[in-house]
Amino acid sequence: MRAETEFSRDLYAPIGPGGAEDAARFGRKAATLSRLAGLGMPVKPGFAVAAEAVSDLADRGAAALGPGFEAALADLAPGALLALRASPGRKEWGGPATLLNLGASVEGLEPRIGARAARDATRRLIHAFAVHVGHADPEAFEYALHDLLKAHGADSEHDLDADQLDELIETFLDLHEEETGDPFPASPAAQLAAAMGAMARAWSSTSARLLRVSRGGPEQGGLALIVQEMALGLGAGLSGAGRAAFRSERSGAPGLEGRMLFQAQGNDALAGLRTPRLVGAAERSAAGVRDPALEEAAPEIADRLRALGAKAERAFQDAMTLEFTLEDGALHVLGAEPTRRTARASVRIAVDLAKTGAISEEDAVLRVEPRTLSELLHPTIDPLAPRDLLARGLPASPGAASGPIVFSAEAADAAAARGVPAVLVRVETSPEDIRGMHSAAAVLTVRGGMTSHAAVVARGLGTPCVVGASGLHLDLEARELTAPDGRVFREGDSITVDGASGEALAGAARTVQPEFSGALAELMGWADRLRRMRVRANADTAQDARVALGFAADGIGLCRTEHMFFEKGRITPMRRMILADREADRRDALDVLLPMQRADFIGLYRVMQGMPVTIRLLDPPLHEFLPHVDEEIDDLAELTGLSLRQLRRRIADMQEFNPMLGKRGCRLGITMPEIYQMQARAIFEALAQSWTDGPLVRPEIMIPLVSARREASLIRRDIDQIAASVSEETGKAFSYKVGVMVETPRAALRAGDLAGDMDFLSFGTNDLTQMTYGLSRDDAGRFMRDYVNSGVFEEDPFHSLDVEGVGELMMIARDRARQTRIDIPLGLCGEHGGDPASIRFCEAAGFDYVSCSPFRVPIARLACAQATVLQRRLQEEAEA
Repeated sequence: MRAETEFSRDLYAPIGPGGAEDAARFGRKAATLSRLAGLGMPVKPGFAVAAEAVSDLADRGAAALGPGFEAALADLAPGALLALRASPGRKEWGGPATLLNLGASVEGLEPRIGARAARDATRRLIHAFAVHVGHADPEAFEYALHDLLKAHGADSEHDLDADQLDELIETFLDLHEEETGDPFPASPAAQLAAAMGAMARAWSSTSARLLRVSRGGPEQGGLALIVQEMALGLGAGLSGAGRAAFRSERSGAPGLEGRMLFQAQGNDALAGLRTPRLVGAAERSAAGVRDPALEEAAPEIADRLRALGAKAERAFQDAMTLEFTLEDGALHVLGAEPTRRTARASVRIAVDLAKTGAISEEDAVLRVEPRTLSELLHPTIDPLAPRDLLARGLPASPGAASGPIVFSAEAADAAAARGVPAVLVRVETSPEDIRGMHSAAAVLTVRGGMTSHAAVVARGLGTPCVVGASGLHLDLEARELTAPDGRVFREGDSITVDGASGEALAGAARTVQPEFSGALAELMGWADRLRRMRVRANADTAQDARVALGFAADGIGLCRTEHMFFEKGRITPMRRMILADREADRRDALDVLLPMQRADFIGLYRVMQGMPVTIRLLDPPLHEFLPHVDEEIDDLAELTGLSLRQLRRRIADMQEFNPMLGKRGCRLGITMPEIYQMQARAIFEALAQSWTDGPLVRPEIMIPLVSARREASLIRRDIDQIAASVSEETGKAFSYKVGVMVETPRAALRAGDLAGDMDFLSFGTNDLTQMTYGLSRDDAGRFMRDYVNSGVFEEDPFHSLDVEGVGELMMIARDRARQTRIDIPLGLCGEHGGDPASIRFCEAAGFDYVSCSPFRVPIARLACAQATVLQRRLQEEAEA
């Protein structure tokens, strides 16, 4: 604790240039006000009280203020009304409420602003002081006001005349003494000292400390105070208060917007007690409001505001919103803060600032949060549209879409055929639902996590999806969906899926369509010039590849060949192959599939001319391709000649206790090598047939779920043999790579061995996370929200890469692989490839590329650019 004599004037800095500009000591608001005053803006005189003085004030009370405070106060105009404002280090830390009109009295104010305004200012002071300083019950004052309004037939306090306000003042004075036990202090100095002490104590209270810490603020200290002469906003002439922005919050385009109230103070315009006026004429016209905007009622004030806004934007290198007060036509600026903005506005503002030279292109790229680009790449719900919440789940795939509910993939297909894309609602999806998911406008599941089947497929398709909406109850027999609040929705009822927020809404909500042009295209061009890592797309079909190229992907980082076999006309020969007891029968079925698979690859090659295409060999357990519905089982029995009993027994025999750790991935290639041999032949024959179509693709063949070097080397031997065979048959010499998907902890630990035989390593972080944690990625969604809310996990590890655990395994793998081969390419092709935090890890780790769903490619491109810039700046700081 400081002795009183240690409190010198340096703890009380004037608002102005060279004054309270140190935000660490005097808070963000005081520092901003000082800069505004330094720019020559009309800022009322005042001073800031340093945070360390406020901390001592909470302990010692008014005795802690000392002579420095008296000297600072003496610099203000004698008899001026004062405002006391909190100035925390950061706005999000919160802070005590502002106190206005300190020192107000009817006698002192009436000659200056008139009888009614003088009484209005005085009753405002008594009310606020009693509640915020004396801790009086606010409802007691609200009831007193309501009773007086009722007695005089008035709608609001604005309708009360001077005599009626006199009544209210007397009532408020009595209430103050009744509620606090003390008469209202008449002395302005006593009012100010008591208010400052109350603010300091409120900031130090247990509840305030807990709330502040939860928002990232300090437990102790961090609050400065501002004492400033009042700009009244009440009285004669053009008087009032409001806020003005100079760019659209929705688009970022220049334009005057905001709200203000005549005969008002502080944040009255935002309080909802009276209907505010709009500031800009264009905004008023667009809103269809009849009352003239401030720009129309006082164009000279609007012109002055615009000039001040432009000056603030240049000085702060950002779009700023000004808080202002008008006092008899005189304009006063009370504060400034960055303008609120949508993702679209954020991009436009950053690009505009860079083009005017206010910031660099590099800084413009850093200013846009990559995740928010989802709002520009997908339809989104209009922020002004009403939201009738049906259920909450996980935001699995961004975008918003509405449509009638259907409960099966077949119904989704049928609805799309009628030209009415529907919302597919399932308990959880399976590979059999893929066709319906292609047809659906959106997908909603009761169970599932961020890497569940529904989530992964929907992201690849760019289809809005919410998973894990566990509050819903789906009764397939009754064809009903019951919401947590008891409402029942039947097939055909319309709902909306908001994949960005993870919410399902009743009815068809109004949406805003995406726009990938203009400022966004320009920003992405800058990002591409800055980034080091390449961004590839997860794409399984030629159509997926075209979408990926539309988003400027650098190639395909993951082509999941299993999705091709679920297409109509292919699933039956695939099932024949799976059910075959003999290798010869399997090869017969694979011969039927070969031309289909070859055609798939030809389509990919033609789209991706000259670009890398990473093709993952068959990965899932084979039982996933078998039917589960009685009708499909009956059809398959008839096609294969098996009895129903034989077929059901065969299907049951193929079930595994833990299929994700069973016979899948490279284990299929080892035990049933003919499957991978067919796929390799399709890859190379497609390459030969694409020889004259344009620049050749260099395929990268990826072996999934490897744990041992011998697994990879055996499968590579077969691939190389088939490549040589097809080359001899066609007379074409192929250039290709063979690599492994590192998705088991053992593969990460033995990466040095694998690098000896492989051309690249790509980390499949979905499975690697699952196996490292021992978490089922399909079931974790049932409890993950509780884990995150309880602080067990900072983030869902399937959503953002676990750097401490999974990341350490990846770093070990990187080091060991590059000890064997210094230049071996490393990539990431799990769902984390579109997560900005995971991308920052990959940049720091020196990876060569990430791969994500096509609709997340722009997000990844921007995140890669930011990671490159931030990593370079860190290195420069370390070297300096």
